[in-house]
Amino acid sequence: MNQTIPSTPKTISVGHRQISRIISGQATADGAGVRLRRYIGSAELDHIDPFLLLDFFESDNPDDYIAGFPSHPHRGFETVTYLLAGKVRHEDSAGHGGIIESGGIQWMTAGRGIVHSEMPEQEQGRLAGFQLWVNLPATDKMCTPAYHEYPASQIPTEIRDNGTTLRVITGATSTQTVGPVRGVATDPIYLDVTLPAESTLTEPMPESHTIFIFVIDGELKLRDNENTPVWLNAKQLGTLSDGTAVCVRAGDTGARFLLVAARPVNEPIARYGPFVMNTPHEIEQAITDYNAGRF
Repeated sequence: MNQTIPSTPKTISVGHRQISRIISGQATADGAGVRLRRYIGSAELDHIDPFLLLDFFESDNPDDYIAGFPSHPHRGFETVTYLLAGKVRHEDSAGHGGIIESGGIQWMTAGRGIVHSEMPEQEQGRLAGFQLWVNLPATDKMCTPAYHEYPASQIPTEIRDNGTTLRVITGATSTQTVGPVRGVATDPIYLDVTLPAESTLTEPMPESHTIFIFVIDGELKLRDNENTPVWLNAKQLGTLSDGTAVCVRAGDTGARFLLVAARPVNEPIARYGPFVMNTPHEIEQAITDYNAGRF
């Protein structure tokens, strides 16, 4: 579903968010040996409320991904898998299952507890994408688990008159192109943006939200807190300061990037592996419940 709209939808008085940190990620492996790069949830960046983890995986060597992520538990947050290339199959203890391909999204709410697997549905070729963990507030941590998947065909694409495209996974753009993922506690915005060479995107964002940008290809120019131009390069993540809008400019080869925002939870975090709660006691209870087969 495509919609063409003006590149400057309306004039808004804004305070542009500035880049505050650049994260290059750490090479690691997870699951049964999937090679990936971790940007959030690492020694470089533990978390940025409400985001607990961001992994990027990309390889055309099956040895790097074929073992996948066999069955494992979660409690207390949401997992979001967005594919750029390849196929992944999801199955879980609540009876959900499905396959996403390039451009598709899986949004799983672990809630009170779920056991799931994410396995490559291919034996060769390129597999690339992201996994993001989003915290849940205490009032929702023990909710009923849920799972939703959306193929690329169900994700609306907004095309602006300067050639900029915005794929809207969740939330809404300033011209109210709305993504298919709805009803998430932290009111997230998840955009996959492609900017032509030397083009600028200025997009209003909720002042209350935490925001990061991940550059998939190309490079983006932002400004730091001294108003000095700063380049964010491919495979780098940038965290942004407070403000009411994001303003970025693509380099001379254009850029593709994720623009992700959500409302902070502002609660204590107790974390142990696949469990994220508010207190150590709740973590101990999660381990007990999982070992007793109550997920």
